[in-house]
Amino acid sequence: MSKWKIAGIAFAALAVALSLLNASWLAPKPRGKLVLVAHRGLAQQFSREGVDNETCTATRIRSPEHLFIENTVFSMQNAVRFGADAIELDVHPTSDGQMVVFHDWTLDCRTNGKGPVRAHTLAELKALDVGYGYTADGGRTYPLRGRGIGAMPTVEEVLQKLPTIRLVFNFKSKDPRDADALVAAFGRAGVKIDDKYSFYGHPRVTRRLSQLVPGAWTWFKADMKACLANYLKFGWTGFVPGSCRNGTVAIPLNYQWAIWGWPNRFLDRMAGANTKVLIMGDYEGGKISGIERPEQLGKVPRDFRGYLWIEDFYTVGRALQR
Repeated sequence: MSKWKIAGIAFAALAVALSLLNASWLAPKPRGKLVLVAHRGLAQQFSREGVDNETCTATRIRSPEHLFIENTVFSMQNAVRFGADAIELDVHPTSDGQMVVFHDWTLDCRTNGKGPVRAHTLAELKALDVGYGYTADGGRTYPLRGRGIGAMPTVEEVLQKLPTIRLVFNFKSKDPRDADALVAAFGRAGVKIDDKYSFYGHPRVTRRLSQLVPGAWTWFKADMKACLANYLKFGWTGFVPGSCRNGTVAIPLNYQWAIWGWPNRFLDRMAGANTKVLIMGDYEGGKISGIERPEQLGKVPRDFRGYLWIEDFYTVGRALQR
């Protein structure tokens, strides 16, 4: 037998071995449950073209299909009523030591207030209208104005009103003292930080929270990217990189095809590495968001067990109920 035939047979045998090693159908059926995450509760959706960190997205909303305002208790409670298992929310400290839920760093875009959230007292923030700045027609009408007066919640209010729901806290600053403020808010609410809660943001803040609450589920984007990049390099061997152990990884909906052993073999490997898996929406133009349209649900594996990050829960959540 010629050396080329031997090489061809060896290559074919290797290909078959790798195929079986990464075969999803040979992996155990995923354990656990599908967890639907409503990003900011029920939120107004906006045009994403040209959006950066300086864009006031409240002035770019689509014509409203509903009157819910993101990051309010009413919005979160209704997201749960629509089927959400978890809520993502954004947190800031106040100037008098409280912790509030609000998306932007400053008040100017969405409210009738001015300046950084953290520069104001809780009483000042409670006096604001968090629906003040939303417009779909360039400022001719403001459909949510007057509906959000006093609606900026504290972390304690959210914990008390949603006692059984998983919450994903997003730190909006790089200041590690925000972790101390959030832990203090949990203490005032009489709620223990367990695996029902997760925390993400700048590593300085999440690392501080891990110091305060050892074993808390914390994550940040750089670690997730490192896990995914390293797994794409080495996952074909069955090896799980160290960057994918005891962490969190996000899978873009339109890049599932690139994941070795997707879905069941990959999920089994991540479960063995104590790493949680999120499915996000499509990765396009260097940006990624949650699932925005019901038709995207058809791309989610039927047996997926993990966290499904949903951007427009008003539309997608209702579609899941049908």
